[in-house]
Amino acid sequence: MSTFTTSDGVTLFYKDWGPKDAQPIMFHHGWPLSADDWDNQMLFFLGEGFRVIAHDRRGHGRSDQTDTGNDMDTYAADVAALARALDLKGAVHVGHSTGGGEVIRYVARSEPGRVAKAALLGAVPPIMLATERYPGGLPMEVFDGFRAALASNRAQFFLDVPSGPFYGFNRPGAEVSEGLIRNWWRQGMMGGAKAHYDCVAAFSETDFTEDLKAVSLPVLLMHGEDDQVVPIDASARKAIELLPNGTLKTYPGLSHGMFATHPDVINADLLGFIRAG
Repeated sequence: MSTFTTSDGVTLFYKDWGPKDAQPIMFHHGWPLSADDWDNQMLFFLGEGFRVIAHDRRGHGRSDQTDTGNDMDTYAADVAALARALDLKGAVHVGHSTGGGEVIRYVARSEPGRVAKAALLGAVPPIMLATERYPGGLPMEVFDGFRAALASNRAQFFLDVPSGPFYGFNRPGAEVSEGLIRNWWRQGMMGGAKAHYDCVAAFSETDFTEDLKAVSLPVLLMHGEDDQVVPIDASARKAIELLPNGTLKTYPGLSHGMFATHPDVINADLLGFIRAG
């Protein structure tokens, strides 16, 4: 099992597959999941000749269940430290949901030469919470509800989310995958309740406006038009206005977890973006 220890003594789990001289792709998972959420993409891009990396964010998965440092600045610093330890150069960073916020904050502050491109899938930037600048966001009551449900019965909450809005399984005619639901629950319950609780504020209240403006590298925004978790109008459609070199690709009818329900579609579009000149 590969692990890395941060400067503040936190042990992070990561996977690192493929030729070390190949172009690296690093995947960043959403809340409250782990690197395992990217299994399909890791195998696909490994088969395409890339070096593929994914880590469990602090407090999540097999990494230490920290009670501090569960904020976006620390998450991005952890990524920077791991990228230095693995000496990643010309990497493509792919982030989903909370992981998309982590990616854009890291890339905005990254060392020259470390990053080539970034892709944000169903990502939280510029900010999920409704604010004066972004009145179309979600009210604080939504996130207070997340925290209350997590504190009251995390195990049930972590069944309800994937069974309903995350994959769109609450939509009429949806093809429900019991395996995806159980795997979501398994990943969530591996992590620490305190980190998951704190991360709600990190993914909902962090404003990524300046990060988006600062990234001149190519960035692909991929978003399901039926995303019930991170509504597209308040996220990707706003983020694309802030990116100097961004491309927005939307998917009619697809959910927040579209890369798991429709991997062939998403993988092909990611591969095209990564290989484009």
